[in-house]
Amino acid sequence: MLHLRIIAPTGQSAAVADLLTANPGVTHLAVLPGAGRQPAGDLILCDVVRESADEVLGALEAMGVQSVGGISANDVELTLSAAADRAAREAPGSGADAVVWDEIAAKTGEQTELSATYLVLIMVATMIAGIGVLLDQPILIVGAMVVGPEFGPLAALCVALLRFRPAVVGRSVTALAVGFVAAMLITVLSTWALTAAGLASRDMLLADRPLTDFIWRPDALSWVVGLLAGIAGMLSLTSKKSGSLVGVLISVTTVPAAANVAVAAAYGVWHEAAGSALQLVINIGAIVLAGVLTLAVQQLWWSRVSRSADLRARRR
Repeated sequence: MLHLRIIAPTGQSAAVADLLTANPGVTHLAVLPGAGRQPAGDLILCDVVRESADEVLGALEAMGVQSVGGISANDVELTLSAAADRAAREAPGSGADAVVWDEIAAKTGEQTELSATYLVLIMVATMIAGIGVLLDQPILIVGAMVVGPEFGPLAALCVALLRFRPAVVGRSVTALAVGFVAAMLITVLSTWALTAAGLASRDMLLADRPLTDFIWRPDALSWVVGLLAGIAGMLSLTSKKSGSLVGVLISVTTVPAAANVAVAAAYGVWHEAAGSALQLVINIGAIVLAGVLTLAVQQLWWSRVSRSADLRARRR
């Protein structure tokens, strides 16, 4: 359930309240006349079940409330209310499967910023993975996957492609490209530094690495894993299943592939660098394709659920 706080101009307040009252998924509605100061207007509070939230927010935006007032939403962790239970029963679909597009757009839009924190995290993750490659240590590879922040821009790219938002597409691609290039360059430098210090050598890269050589040997299964990870990633994002998202991060070899490119390039092992680069491209392409398709299916499903609910309401 989401808690909505709406500031609507006094002349529009009654229409907004009527819209919310008419939706069966809305409850705990309260109108505080004149409570808004900046911007000025009436403060309207309500709770809405997740399966109705996208419809309600879309209707409010269609009325232009966000242009002259404001709309904010927060998750409600606990609600003890018979009215809320009734709203959940009457709203179409399941709250666990509901997609709130404004929420997803806001969440992923934050991930496209090319910030210092993002660059440091992807650099650190790639350097950890580079050491894991040399030591043939899956534990370090898994740790690097968890630290890597690249799934944020990938998810934002999927949403932007589906919702036709070129500006977000551009920011996402920029964050991914700059992030990976910077991470690989710093990993090349760190590999040279470790070699100069006697802590690493070319022989470590050329030795048998049965636990991590899959990183630079892409095959059909690499594509399959990328597709499955994209599906799971989008579902975990839209359904707020953070535990599932951690599993997605561990299953995708984007950061380790970039690290292997850097380490192999640092030692001039170009065939391995090329294989790792192909692995990276396969994983990114598969994740984006699966993510867009997953979101498209969810959008189609929820549009059908809404139409079915409207037909049932008309028959009554």
